[in-house]
Amino acid sequence: MYPVLFHIGSLIIPSYGVLAALGVLVALVLGLRTSRTAGVNPNHIWNLCIVALFSALVGTRILLIAVNWVVVRSHPAWLLGLAMVHHPLLAGAGTLFAGVAALVYGRKRRMPLRDTADALAAPLALGLAFEQIGAFLAGSGFGIEANLPWAVVYTNPLAARWSGAPLGVAVHPVQVYAAVGFLAIAIGLLVWLPHRRQRGDGAGVFLVAIGTVVYFTEFWRDPEGRGVVMGALDGPQLAAIALVIAGAIVLRRCEPERMGQNVDPTPSQASLQGRDVRGASHE
Repeated sequence: MYPVLFHIGSLIIPSYGVLAALGVLVALVLGLRTSRTAGVNPNHIWNLCIVALFSALVGTRILLIAVNWVVVRSHPAWLLGLAMVHHPLLAGAGTLFAGVAALVYGRKRRMPLRDTADALAAPLALGLAFEQIGAFLAGSGFGIEANLPWAVVYTNPLAARWSGAPLGVAVHPVQVYAAVGFLAIAIGLLVWLPHRRQRGDGAGVFLVAIGTVVYFTEFWRDPEGRGVVMGALDGPQLAAIALVIAGAIVLRRCEPERMGQNVDPTPSQASLQGRDVRGASHE
């Protein structure tokens, strides 16, 4: 495919970086809209996303340096190509760093947890769709061998150098499969958000749907570097199962207040209802 989008002189502009950055930008803009629908301060949503993004970028790069410290110490120039390195487990580490930072910022600003999660669900799914298209162009998270009309063949040596993609081998375009799934989730959540039954429903559906897409698309991804457990499931699939379980818990948990409707009547309402019932029985 095309790991390099274009050149500016000797400066290389990687496809993955451009698509990932575009996904972040689109997700931020969409988050301003969904935050109003969910009843959350758009400024707080914007700041939370920036804090989470910065934490993910810095955290994953520090982790990458720590893991490859011997190489960095021997060849400091390797740091110049740090942004080109893609590893399957980096996405999980980045998500963890971003989640912790977002939780800390949200609690500091006293943002409503469930409404905030609902507002972020569709933008996150859309951002993941862009990220997977960038991975497809770069060869990151490539698929297993396939004999299909829509199979793809990577021929650019940079795809192998930066992402470990096999050259000259027809593989599943599994990143496209995932991108289509994430895009469908984003559209569905965006349409459904104004009609959610209770706070947190959007986040619950997001977790279940994202986990489902990740779990099934992993069957078409090459297992190299993905932490296969007992020869059956890999690391992302285990994480996907955890996401589905977490989403089911969020969806099952009921709130005392459902989108402006009180489930339990106030004492005054209860007394009035009691008088109405007694009056009706006397009649």
